[in-house]
Amino acid sequence: MDLWLIAGAFAVGIVVGLTGMGGGALMTPMLVFFFNVPPLTAVSSDLVASAVMKPVGASVHLRRGTVNLRLVGWLCAGSVPAAFCGVLILRALGDSQQMQDGIKVALGLAILLSAALLLVRAYMRLLERARTRDGKGEPLPQARPERHVRPVPTLLLGILGGLVVGMTSVGSGSLIIIGLMLLYPGLKASQLVGTDLVQAVPLVASAAISHAIFGDLDLSVSLPLIIGSIPGAYIGARLSARLPGGWVRRALAFVLLASGLKLIGVPNGTTGLILAVTLVAAPLVWMVVRRRLGFPAFAFVEHRQARAAREAKERP
Repeated sequence: MDLWLIAGAFAVGIVVGLTGMGGGALMTPMLVFFFNVPPLTAVSSDLVASAVMKPVGASVHLRRGTVNLRLVGWLCAGSVPAAFCGVLILRALGDSQQMQDGIKVALGLAILLSAALLLVRAYMRLLERARTRDGKGEPLPQARPERHVRPVPTLLLGILGGLVVGMTSVGSGSLIIIGLMLLYPGLKASQLVGTDLVQAVPLVASAAISHAIFGDLDLSVSLPLIIGSIPGAYIGARLSARLPGGWVRRALAFVLLASGLKLIGVPNGTTGLILAVTLVAAPLVWMVVRRRLGFPAFAFVEHRQARAAREAKERP
């Protein structure tokens, strides 16, 4: 059994448990690039591993009450059958080399979309904090999320997410979690992660069963992924309520950008240039955004100011 594959799955599991994102977007490119697994087999193996890994993180959030079960029900009503249909579409397209290349490009595009949605998520969170601070938005909830559910938009979000996951294994965290933020902006970050992880359990299980039925499953790849990802997801979920996920999400977005560019066939020199520009420009742009919304340019300054304000209030 490949110990490096187990170690890689363990690292991905921590990211998934910590942020609710990055499972397919990290695991599948890792299989394709570093372990030379064919794209279709990589998608199938990742879905099987996710079907076992995600319940671990989901159970932690269920115990902590950071899950809206009504949202989970409406999402699954759309995503579970749609994921199965996504696999059927793949099978109908055939298993030629051209098809494998097509899956690779589709996977790359889905990963680039995930990276962009991570940035959208970060901006939306910052904007919501600014609105709450200025009294223009309602405070974020502190208790179990029992918000009014919008059935039709939630069902459509599930259908879209299910199709993408069934065909690429990407999207159960990134695509759906961003959709939840747009539909239900009052949910806390931990509630978004918890609700998304729980709805992803039947979603990826449906896609994994469908791939297994049609013969795309390779147990020699799936088993090491399962062995490594389960403890990683558990540790990540335990840390999610204690550690700020900002730095993790930034690193994740950078890795997703690199993976997506390579999967769609961008040359190495161009990829390196794009990554270098991103590494320099992205922090500068983010500092400008923070300043325009009334926050210090650096997050650590904001945290230090908040800590000083709390200590001042506690003094007699």
